Amino acid sequence: MASDSGDGHATLKRCLGVLRDARNDSEQFAALLLVTKAVKAGEVDAKTRRQIFDAIGFTFPTRLLTSRQPPAGCPPHTFRALGLTLLACFCTDPELAGHSQILNKIPTFNEILLSPCDSDSTSMVDDVYQCLSAVLATARGPRELVTKGTVSALCQAYLNGGHGSDRALTLLVGLLAIAEAKCWQRDAPQLLAVLSKLSGDFLKAEDMTKFELCEVLPHFIPLSPPLTENSEGSECLCRLYKGLADVLGSKLSQSQRDPALKLAAGLVQAYGAEWIPAGSAGSKFLALLVNLACVEVRLTLEEPDPMEMEGKKEVMTACYVLMEMGIQECLREENPLLENVQKMQLMRIMEEAFGAVIFYLRQVKQEELQDPFIFASVRVLGAWMAEETSSLKQEICELLPFLVDYARKLFKEGSPAVSLPQAELDSTKGSALPQDALRFLLPGFCHLTAEDRPRDILISEGAPALLCEYFLQQWEVLTSKSTAPAPLTSTEMSLQTVCGIFLNLVVTAPDLVRRDKTFSSLMDVLLTSLPLLLPQKHHLVLSANVATLGLMMARILKGSPALQGTKSAEKFFGAAIRFLSEAHTAQADPSSDGLAMVVSPTYVSAWDDICELWFLGMQALAGCIPLFPWLPHTILQAHWLQGLSQLLSRVVPSSVDFELVTAFQAVLVELARASEQCRDVILSHHGTEWASLYGMAALEQCLAEQGGASSNPGGK
Repeated sequence: MASDSGDGHATLKRCLGVLRDARNDSEQFAALLLVTKAVKAGEVDAKTRRQIFDAIGFTFPTRLLTSRQPPAGCPPHTFRALGLTLLACFCTDPELAGHSQILNKIPTFNEILLSPCDSDSTSMVDDVYQCLSAVLATARGPRELVTKGTVSALCQAYLNGGHGSDRALTLLVGLLAIAEAKCWQRDAPQLLAVLSKLSGDFLKAEDMTKFELCEVLPHFIPLSPPLTENSEGSECLCRLYKGLADVLGSKLSQSQRDPALKLAAGLVQAYGAEWIPAGSAGSKFLALLVNLACVEVRLTLEEPDPMEMEGKKEVMTACYVLMEMGIQECLREENPLLENVQKMQLMRIMEEAFGAVIFYLRQVKQEELQDPFIFASVRVLGAWMAEETSSLKQEICELLPFLVDYARKLFKEGSPAVSLPQAELDSTKGSALPQDALRFLLPGFCHLTAEDRPRDILISEGAPALLCEYFLQQWEVLTSKSTAPAPLTSTEMSLQTVCGIFLNLVVTAPDLVRRDKTFSSLMDVLLTSLPLLLPQKHHLVLSANVATLGLMMARILKGSPALQGTKSAEKFFGAAIRFLSEAHTAQADPSSDGLAMVVSPTYVSAWDDICELWFLGMQALAGCIPLFPWLPHTILQAHWLQGLSQLLSRVVPSSVDFELVTAFQAVLVELARASEQCRDVILSHHGTEWASLYGMAALEQCLAEQGGASSNPGGK
């Protein structure tokens, strides 16, 4: 055998010599036939492959691909087949597979895939698939394949069901894993046709094919464009639902259930519960999904076996997705899929599963913190903490030091949202961005800071300082012009929730605000942030949070140098006054001939979210007026006092509810007490008359007083 192999290599070397020195095409062709025969027989190692390439380069295979005149007595595609065999040989070298001379052959590869295939041309198709697979594995390959039409060609090859169609599907799965968004953007109709076939096969299959398809199908479920946009996509979802209901309603082994749960999780990630029909069957299916996920989580996490655990992480993450959907559906009030009895049962089952998640997280060692599964476990627990505040309270309190420490470590190592280079091809799933655990814990922390014990734990673990750093970083993301990898809405939501946490601390732990330098740093940020934020009306809810938090903190940090009439303080208060003053306006009252006070049109859509903040802001502003002698002058300069006095004198008093009257009176009284000039403005706008009409007894009394505290020269 050794001598045969040696003879083969010697023959190959002679052929390479002939290829180099050939005087005519017939000599070259004869040598080439022997070379390609050796290549096909697998007799070529890396060194010999390189020798072949050095001998003939890309020029000769390119000529063969374009030649239309085969040798006498040979099939028409002989030259083309030889050229492809050589290219397939070269492509086994990753460096050559990414060469522009290979990449510019992609249209030719596509054409061969779509050509009729007889028994003589199957080897050509095999060589094309080998070339495409090699190109896919290179850095530039996926982009080139997408832009040069390979997705469409692979879809057609798969749907035609000809030779190698299973390899077409494998390549499509690989391309979608790397460049899903680009693939669907360019070739949605073709990909939808493939999904239609796959979902139909999935519904009809009665054997192991059903479970094999569970592994393939998640790759063909796009986030965009949503399948719900057209009837063909909706039919695919319907078939997937029916197929999954059939599978999960049967008695299954572990190896059969896991892929089905992963497919269901893929659908939930893309479409929530939209793909599950309303009605009894749909609600039972949804409850079954969540139930199965919870059972799986408990079985795996309550007694974790390190060896078994490693292989279960992917399906466990899928179970987390299903549990998160369970939380949302149990809380849904409008058009709920679940009945109340089902909701109560599921909440009990989920509580037990989240108990297992907490138990698992308490066992985590420091060296395991980079494991993506730890992140997935923290994220799903964050979803539970955000909505369910009464159960597992003791266990969550005991876990808080770990959660704060984990979030801090990821934040310090990642600084996720500031300046990450975008991947060459954006993938909508599985992007390896640094992980922002805090984002998912914030809503739960917001609930917990309203309660004594968890708040004390969070403070002792240094959460305020971490949250201040996080606020700063997220603010930079919001204001940066570069494209941030996290969606803008998530950044804004994070900032709003951090403000909510700090508001809780300001109300419940004012001594902490006074002594912890974190809050002085935060105050500096708020002073500069609000004037930039307020003019952008699409950030109104965040402006409301920043304004109210800043005003409430200013009362506590009254001695801070930053608040002593500095430019930044004046700009902040000017912006806060604008936010408060522009919330209400006069409008014709249909029930009378007069005008009614109403929420301003620009505030209406956000009013449910900012109403409480507005009232807190008014209360805080009233508290700030006696503390900062320069503030009445700022308010006068903003012309709010004049505008409010005119508004109150124009509208029908019955259109202003008691809570609003109380809020206005608190500010007006403090202004009248603090500044004679302010008192004169109110009086000049018939303040005594409308104060009486609105039942503002404290303001009436203040206006009636002479001298004393009302003549504070600082307010002049």
